[in-house]
Amino acid sequence: MKRLPEDFLQRMQKLLGDEYSQFMDTFSMKRYYGLRVNTLKITSEELKDKVPFHLIPIPWVKEGFYYDEEDNPGKHHYHNAGLYYIQEPSAMAPVTMLDVQLGDRVLDLCAAPGGKTTQIGGALQGTGFVMANDINFKRAQVLAMNIERLGVTNSIVTQENPANLAKYFPNYFDRILVDAPCSGEGMFRKMPEIAKNWSSEYVSTCSMMQEEILDQAAKMLKPGGVMLYSTCTFAPEENEGSIQKFLGKHPQFELLDMPIVPDFKKGHPEWVSNGDSSLKETVRLWPHLLQGEGHFMAKLRKMDGEENRISSLDESVTNLSKAIDFKDYYEFCKDNLYEIPKGQITLFGNHLYLAPFEVPSLKGLKVVRPGWYLGELKKNRFDPSHGLALGLKPEDVKRILSLENEAEIGSYLRCETLMHQGEKGWTLVTVDGFSLGWGKAVNGILKNHYLKSSRRFY
Repeated sequence: MKRLPEDFLQRMQKLLGDEYSQFMDTFSMKRYYGLRVNTLKITSEELKDKVPFHLIPIPWVKEGFYYDEEDNPGKHHYHNAGLYYIQEPSAMAPVTMLDVQLGDRVLDLCAAPGGKTTQIGGALQGTGFVMANDINFKRAQVLAMNIERLGVTNSIVTQENPANLAKYFPNYFDRILVDAPCSGEGMFRKMPEIAKNWSSEYVSTCSMMQEEILDQAAKMLKPGGVMLYSTCTFAPEENEGSIQKFLGKHPQFELLDMPIVPDFKKGHPEWVSNGDSSLKETVRLWPHLLQGEGHFMAKLRKMDGEENRISSLDESVTNLSKAIDFKDYYEFCKDNLYEIPKGQITLFGNHLYLAPFEVPSLKGLKVVRPGWYLGELKKNRFDPSHGLALGLKPEDVKRILSLENEAEIGSYLRCETLMHQGEKGWTLVTVDGFSLGWGKAVNGILKNHYLKSSRRFY
């Protein structure tokens, strides 16, 4: 790669000393590729038996694997079915360290594109819920699409600034992930273009931004709750420095130790002014010491305060659901599903969503997805969404078309019509027992309802 910024090199040489040359050697090496198994749909053992990829376990996440670049898992139909998420190996560590428990209310505050949100969804296994937020609308849309593909049905997607979220959810969440915007130094090898826009001034800007985000996140964590702060940069100002400032302003928080995986390294209090010795409990991932890119993590617990038991969806939403005639949706469920999905129905325009019962009112927030997207109410009918298909399992649906060969699978993923002699009606299209999307059987053909924006061109 091209020459890295001189200010960056001088700082890293000063920090790393004898390790500097080893660190610099990594920029002439190939990066590592990783995928994370979506345990909402398949176990790691089952996926390994099914795919032709060269999978090697990633030490710090049980459902994570390295793969060879030539495996190209993004082109496999299992990717379309949401059986895994392609994710940089080091980026899988923060959610592992967050230690999400079943039933938790989790906030992923800077969530796009969705790798960590979907990892949280896998940990929750359909219990509790995850609120995934990103302030950028286009990024929030990508986030929603990835959540949909992986079938995380107990999720909410918002597009809000942290300060506004904090007004709605004081002392509320069991777990919060702050994967903060940063200068991205740890990704210089993976994404060399980031280095072109780097400057020491940008590091300072990021540090100030992180301070504000952490301050707002602190307000939303309930007493006894856990927050995981992470970056993909090496800059001490954005790592140990950000945590030092945060602890100075928030004495009700304490740093927790994290399991030290082989080749994870402790933080460096000496790299920041008046660094507290507790900063050794933070963790750094170095590309010259492990098979992954650069990362930093700090795990914090809120020790006191009063928990806010916000009630679930407010009466106005509940009454609205009761007042509107959803008979076409219920008729669809009766004709096509064995059971009606459970949750609180929410109407956005003509679009139906299903939120977990414990989700509080979202009135007044910028919401991209208020729950699992069920589909659209049209005149005298209900059209199911692609997200509904990917959140269902074949055993949930009355009519199934299982695609048996690559030609059929390719035709379906190109949104082509298929020959099909099955019973008329909405049909869940599957591959190897995993949902791909909808088709509608009529007169010996299957009209293709695969999501056009996800179609394959080859």
